Amino acid sequence: MQANKNQDELVKTFKLILKEERFGSQSEIVIALQGEGYSNINQSKVSRMLSKFGAVRTRNAKQEMVYCLPAELGVPTAGSPLKNLVLDVDHNQAMIVVRTSPGAAQLIARLLDSIGKPEGILGTIAGDDTIFITPANIDEISRTLNTVKSLFNYTD
Repeated sequence: MQANKNQDELVKTFKLILKEERFGSQSEIVIALQGEGYSNINQSKVSRMLSKFGAVRTRNAKQEMVYCLPAELGVPTAGSPLKNLVLDVDHNQAMIVVRTSPGAAQLIARLLDSIGKPEGILGTIAGDDTIFITPANIDEISRTLNTVKSLFNYTD
């Protein structure tokens, strides 16, 4: 039972460290965890944890590339740094295209997928800096476009 408790504490500490949005490398995360008393942590363990929890590298408010946990993200607010990652939102009556800062498309797409069909998003495909959004209903693409724009406080 003690091992599970230690593992749970490690996961909690790991998530708290990533929420700080200041660690750009796995070795920095290892050092931070070791500083919290997890002396048996190593780079391969951190790598597995990053993968397990779906962590991605994106730009923080200071424009530094850092690891963060998209699963922990809620709907962004006006003050959220996520809105700064969206550079353009456009459509062609069949599909919506979102252009992001380099490396941010998968993070933004994951957020869009999480709001899904109720908000008119059937699915997304993300590259490095571009997201294709397939609307759930093409006849209501304007409503879906407005939802996406308002989510990121994007104005033309």
